[in-house]
Amino acid sequence: MITILETSPLNTVQDLGRPGYRNLGVSTSGVMDPVALRAGNILLGNNDDDACIELQTYPFVLRLDAAATFVVTGIDAAIELDGRPVLPWMVETAAAGQVLRIGQPGRGARGYVCIAGGIDVPVVLGSRSTQLRGGFGGLDGRPLEAGDTLKTTGTTLDMAGYGALPPSAVLKDAAGEADGRTIHLRAMPATDYELFTPEARQRLWTTPWRITPQSNRVGYRLSGAPLELRHRVELRSYGVIAGIVQVPPSGEPIVQLSDANTVGGYPRIATVIEADLWRLGQARIGTHIHLHECSFAEGVAAMRPVSAYLDDLRMMAGRYRQSARRRAGMKSGDRA
Repeated sequence: MITILETSPLNTVQDLGRPGYRNLGVSTSGVMDPVALRAGNILLGNNDDDACIELQTYPFVLRLDAAATFVVTGIDAAIELDGRPVLPWMVETAAAGQVLRIGQPGRGARGYVCIAGGIDVPVVLGSRSTQLRGGFGGLDGRPLEAGDTLKTTGTTLDMAGYGALPPSAVLKDAAGEADGRTIHLRAMPATDYELFTPEARQRLWTTPWRITPQSNRVGYRLSGAPLELRHRVELRSYGVIAGIVQVPPSGEPIVQLSDANTVGGYPRIATVIEADLWRLGQARIGTHIHLHECSFAEGVAAMRPVSAYLDDLRMMAGRYRQSARRRAGMKSGDRA
């Protein structure tokens, strides 16, 4: 059991989402940074889709009412367990009653508190993710509040003190480097790309787009020089997925994200590739994003390093657990 002692708005229970219901008007939801969740679950020996707590606002404080093994991924922040510093991306085991405090991140936007065995909330339409607009999933379909309790399996691992390099340190971005002020993302021209003027199409790839405060899990609104159409168009509604870049009449793009609407009608100028969506999920309000054009084949190929990172992490964590079991068996034999 976990008790929430302090939380700011919009922190929720999430997993990898609920695909397969968009035709019924139900968005996918799920974590904004799936790589961070998968990494946390791999480190703990969980299923990839086990639920976690996604943090968007800070500080966040919880009490572990039973002994539990955990890891905080996604961010680089000041983390303390009963006042003792804890490193992000490192597995730790807490005794019953210990308090975990997570402060404002120095790097990254969304943190993930992963617990061995996962967070146990009801499964709704195949997922434990919170759908805020629909008011279902997670804990009663709402953000977490002080005083809330969450069930866990009470699983503890027989080892701790190991972890992972964050993907930002392993996976190069589209420009080969990131300076913290600009997020580089690869995107493919979308269905309505040719409806925009040549100047607008060029500006899409050269403008440093700023993420505005009107952004959330539904989508990031970007500010910059407006993108103009060749002429006014009326489009039929179409299906929307995370990564699609729509352009409303204002000319300033909107990138759809985890809680994206299931349908839309604004012209589609580009689509951020799946391999870079985790970077977008870690982009803070006020930072800039720079889009780099890529082909469909390049977008598919870009998933290979992400998959390799997770596969390597899975192999490392598995070998570490095997080694820990052998060491524990030898010590037990010595005592015998």
